[in-house]
Amino acid sequence: MWRGKTVSVIFPTYREKDSIRAATLDYLATGLVDEVIVVNNNAATGTSEEIAGTGAREIFEPRQGYGYALLCGIDNCSGDLIILSEPDGTLSGHDVLKLLAYSDDKNVVFGTRTSREFIWAGANMGWFLKWGNWAVAKMTELLFNTTILTDMGCTKRLFAREALQTLRPHLTMGGSEFGAQLLMEVVAHRIPFVEIPVNYRPRVGQSSVTGHLGRALWLGLRMIAMVLSYRFGWRGRDRRPWTSVDPSRVPHPATLDVARSLAQLSAVVGHRAPGHPHAEQATATPLAHRRG
Repeated sequence: MWRGKTVSVIFPTYREKDSIRAATLDYLATGLVDEVIVVNNNAATGTSEEIAGTGAREIFEPRQGYGYALLCGIDNCSGDLIILSEPDGTLSGHDVLKLLAYSDDKNVVFGTRTSREFIWAGANMGWFLKWGNWAVAKMTELLFNTTILTDMGCTKRLFAREALQTLRPHLTMGGSEFGAQLLMEVVAHRIPFVEIPVNYRPRVGQSSVTGHLGRALWLGLRMIAMVLSYRFGWRGRDRRPWTSVDPSRVPHPATLDVARSLAQLSAVVGHRAPGHPHAEQATATPLAHRRG
């Protein structure tokens, strides 16, 4: 729970049998997460046994693909704030607090794995993955004049439910390029967002995509083609700009309390000001008498 809003975390799992249990417990241990949904996407044998007893809810998506798994989780979660993440040990539950803190100001918070100070020794973030993600993100930032973008493929993202509901009808890609489509739909709808650095740790096991240079390169090329299709092609042309109230423009309860206190103080000062009908009565007691 965060400021009266429930928090859901969605994990897609395929080859994460050896890390899914620890990842689930890591996020629940924050005390901020109300629901963890693990989407079993034809996962390795024994994955369900690892999930059992953790407090997570396991659901199944038979269509193979990173995007299909995340969409299944999105369609079945109940939180007001929805966090997408990976259960492979790379992304830390510790960063949930950072995402939630920024959600007070923006409806969408993207994580970035390319900040050097947050890349752990042994993490799979060599020069090709780091600068490839950075280059495609910067291309997007330039073509669409967005706020700072430095990572095109980080799964760790937070969405307010109403923002995700706006995007959902347009999310159609079931494969590894889903993450890029999700980002581009945020841009196409002009939903204000912010990007923050998150910890990126060594993976438990090998990724089916980024663990292979050829597959990672092919995914990068598809991401570039997607960005160009949103900028110069047919994608995103019929999107209506976001019109929801930006959380940053909604006064925080503490701010409202201060405003009320100032209004009360102003009323008292006005009550005692010269010329006020009751001013003489309010100031009639001599100082010596008050000292008693």
